[in-house]
Amino acid sequence: MNEDRTPQTPPIIKAVTDCESRPRWSVMIPAYNCIGYLQTALESVLIQDPGPEIMQIEVVDDHSTDGDVRALVARVGKGRVGYYRQPYNRGSLRNFETCLNRSKGHLVHLLHGDDAVLPGFYRVTGALFDAHPQVGAAFTSHIVIDECGNQVYSRQSLMDKPGVLSDWLSTIARRQRLQPPAIVVKRLVYEHLGGFFAFHFNEDWEMWVRIAAHYPVAYSPSGLPGTGTIQITLPPVRFYPDRTFWISIRRSISFSIIFRRKKGSHIKDQRENINQFISLTNLISYIMSTGPPMRPCCRPRPLLK
Repeated sequence: MNEDRTPQTPPIIKAVTDCESRPRWSVMIPAYNCIGYLQTALESVLIQDPGPEIMQIEVVDDHSTDGDVRALVARVGKGRVGYYRQPYNRGSLRNFETCLNRSKGHLVHLLHGDDAVLPGFYRVTGALFDAHPQVGAAFTSHIVIDECGNQVYSRQSLMDKPGVLSDWLSTIARRQRLQPPAIVVKRLVYEHLGGFFAFHFNEDWEMWVRIAAHYPVAYSPSGLPGTGTIQITLPPVRFYPDRTFWISIRRSISFSIIFRRKKGSHIKDQRENINQFISLTNLISYIMSTGPPMRPCCRPRPLLK
């Protein structure tokens, strides 16, 4: 496996050492060939912008080839949004690593360039950290939309009201329960545990399990005013898993079992661990369902208008 693109150990996230005042938030937006969606992502953040003293906003471009990302950031951000372009295409894991190391805030939100947040997301997740300072991360419910803005599905709420999740390690180790843009992580946690590694797919799942093995995690359900539910845009492509995909699935399941055993979480039955595999294969079955490949039914439009 190419170490330059896929680190085999968690990349080091260096501590912020400068003495200047740090913002509370870092909204880091990794982007690669998603220029048709990036404006929506930026606008969904800027509408909640508390100012540069409180929030860093930056696009980290993994050498995109589908348009002038720098020009789009300049036009939409009007000087408010930072921009960094990789010297060559480094791959998603290395681009995430760059995002984390370039972040300056105490709370880091990795918002993929083809995703968006609803109004209230930063207020609600910030309130979770204020109410529960012991947590290492906080997340909200999310929904998935297609390229036309139509809802595909939503995740069932994990709790009725905001708070710290009970036995979260056992829950997240059995099955992926969140999407990357829905979660905010303390930078100190990334400094402690390192960045994303080893997987071409579901690298996020491994990270959430790793965090849960070391820190409590807070959550805010959907259905509450201003929960800032994540909206995720599915690209109009069909996915066919290959050998690398299945290797990643096997490795992620193995890692989750190891973390649970280290924390003393009892595994009652082997069928319990098969739930991890089933949840992923159900998604694959949906993506690979019969019929012609999905095609764009309309141009991407802002989610907040």
